[in-house]
Amino acid sequence: MAPEKADPENESGTGANTSTLSEDSTPVADTSDHDPYFEPVVQLPEISVKTNEEDEEEILKLRCKMFRYNTSESPPEWKERGTGNVKILKNSDKKLVRLVMRQDKTLKIRANHYISPFMELKPNCSSDRAWVWSVVADFADEEPKQELFAIKFANAENARLFKEKFDEGRGIATIGEVELREKSDKDEKTEKEKDEVTKEKAEEKEKEKNDKDKEEKISAKEVTKELEKMSVKGEVKK
Repeated sequence: MAPEKADPENESGTGANTSTLSEDSTPVADTSDHDPYFEPVVQLPEISVKTNEEDEEEILKLRCKMFRYNTSESPPEWKERGTGNVKILKNSDKKLVRLVMRQDKTLKIRANHYISPFMELKPNCSSDRAWVWSVVADFADEEPKQELFAIKFANAENARLFKEKFDEGRGIATIGEVELREKSDKDEKTEKEKDEVTKEKAEEKEKEKNDKDKEEKISAKEVTKELEKMSVKGEVKK
């Protein structure tokens, strides 16, 4: 005789019925999946945080590790700045390119400077994944500082891409400087022309004033002569 099959619903810990029995054998519903919702006491409005990158176009974003050459210690040595994303941002209106690196999680700025035509990436210890460059003024610490940075990527491809965009930024900065110089020369020329026109107008006004004063003096002399003549004639008649 075949053994009776166990009823899965009557087995402990199995079956669809998840209710349990209380001490008085009364079924109690299982509340382990209960997720109550509590209305927040204070409603906080959503705030939009500005990054000062709104007017710039992102032309590169890569994960990296950045270092800074610390000269405050003796002997000077390389110090890690942080790990995070490095960005190269372009401002088309101002013809400027900026490098920004933020640390993971804290998003603290670890590098923030414009890329100039005078900056040059150099290999770090002959590595194909790292570069070194110097900066005249970096604003990561809110005040301009001269820095020597090193940056390291996960692979040679990312390092190559970074150099490509970095050199592209140098070219944009060069074009921007030429256009700025041309605009400055044009503004200077326009200002000089305005000054010349203003000077000519001032000279014309001065000449008109002198001519008018001269005419008034001549008229006054003529009137004086006429009065003198009239006086002489009056005396003769007496």
